[in-house]
Amino acid sequence: MEHMLRGWTTALPRPWLVLIADAPVRPVRAARYRYKALEGRLAGTAIVPYLPVLRAVEGAEEALQHTDVQAAAVKLRRQLEGK
Repeated sequence: MEHMLRGWTTALPRPWLVLIADAPVRPVRAARYRYKALEGRLAGTAIVPYLPVLRAVEGAEEALQHTDVQAAAVKLRRQLEGK
């Protein structure tokens, strides 16, 4: 990610960093550090909580049939749109 940001052109809007939890625990220290270190160079940051159903589905359409995934998607969209 850091390498990608160094080469980011000013002609493009700054990217978002979305951290998707892959376990029901806090991210490891290295991930928390990187997340904090990159925050100021990004358009924004967002965290998607651990959603166990994501491990069992084949794709986005199937995942969006679950209310917890729908709720997380709505929250993420609001964050990305600044609402």
